[in-house]
Amino acid sequence: MFLFAGRQIASGQEVFTLSRCIQLGLERNFALKVSRNNEQIATSNYSVGNAGMLPVITSDNRFSGNIITTDDNYRGTEDAVSRNIHNTAGSAAINLGMDLFRGMQVQHTYDKLGVQSDLWSLNTRMEIENLVSRIVAEYSYYIQQLILNDNLAYAVSLSRERVRIDEQRYLLGGASKLELLQSTVYLNADSSRHARQTEILKTSQVRLNELMVAEDLNASFRLQDSAISINENLVYSELLPLTLESNTSLLIASKDQVITELDYKIIQSRTYPYLTMSAGYGYNFYSFEAGEISNRQTWGVNYGLTLGMTLFDGFNQRREKSNARVAIENKAFQYQEIEQEIRADLLKIYYVYENNIGLLRLEEQNLEVARENLDIALERYKLGNLAGLELREVQKSLLDAEERLISVKYQTKLAEISLLLISGRIMEYME
Repeated sequence: MFLFAGRQIASGQEVFTLSRCIQLGLERNFALKVSRNNEQIATSNYSVGNAGMLPVITSDNRFSGNIITTDDNYRGTEDAVSRNIHNTAGSAAINLGMDLFRGMQVQHTYDKLGVQSDLWSLNTRMEIENLVSRIVAEYSYYIQQLILNDNLAYAVSLSRERVRIDEQRYLLGGASKLELLQSTVYLNADSSRHARQTEILKTSQVRLNELMVAEDLNASFRLQDSAISINENLVYSELLPLTLESNTSLLIASKDQVITELDYKIIQSRTYPYLTMSAGYGYNFYSFEAGEISNRQTWGVNYGLTLGMTLFDGFNQRREKSNARVAIENKAFQYQEIEQEIRADLLKIYYVYENNIGLLRLEEQNLEVARENLDIALERYKLGNLAGLELREVQKSLLDAEERLISVKYQTKLAEISLLLISGRIMEYME
């Protein structure tokens, strides 16, 4: 009787399911769009060309000229002077260059680009999981506030009925004005509390609209669910292996380890000899205003192989390799730290979840007792066998019991959301 009393739903309001709220949030969220764009950039960068596996072909075209004056002085003969001689030259060439071997540096670079692409995918996945958990939590919070709002509305109607009874008794001389005034004070107090609850409900509505990136943040809607659903079948022994296998933070830490190891291999590759190949085809044209030759043209193919090796670089390679080994060790420590934190978080959250499941049973029993107590108290009050203060205490006990129950349900739901998030199962809310 007390639960969900008096809720009024305006016709024409859009009905949202949890999966619909999540879908809208995933489609519209701005931070998620940025993350997806970054993922697309990383995917584009993962190519054999960016890694240096493909040859580089260039085209060089040039035209030049000079205007010169020459003054030639000869012994025993007449001097020769040439003024403002305009010579020109033009060239065109196609060149090809390619690394044939750099100690597997190119392959390691390609592998690193692939891991970086996977890393950005995991970052996007983390954005999605966090957004889903926030939407589910706010969806559940909104239901909680709706229930509290309905309960307070029923409390107001109950206090209003009491004022009516006391007013009739007062007019018939069966009650004092003090009792009527006290009933009015209770009614005003309940009405004030209901008004504050309406404000909290409206704020939650705005937050849910914000998470769905609604155009009108003040838009009204109603939810398909009228109660917070709890998954009571989560088992720690099943969650732990899933967490170690699927937790996004652990997967990201693992990818960071791989990238650090590839950085070490890339540095190590520079200690090997390198072999490069070049080839090209060129055409050259020269024009002369003075001299016996008026112009000259040359064309042909050029090619070459370069074999080289860094013999000494001031011990920089040794320093970089040493630093890279330390970085690998640090990443291993960081992975172990993250794993330990996640194990501890999983255990702590599961304790909360397990304890709240037990509290749910207790609070449900308390609520049934409080409801029955109120029914009895109302009948006694109508017959004049119960004082107003005693009725108020019974009414308050019922309100407290309902608030405790919905609070425990919400806290249990938050623990459930956290367990599914940490174990990589948060997307089950989309089903």
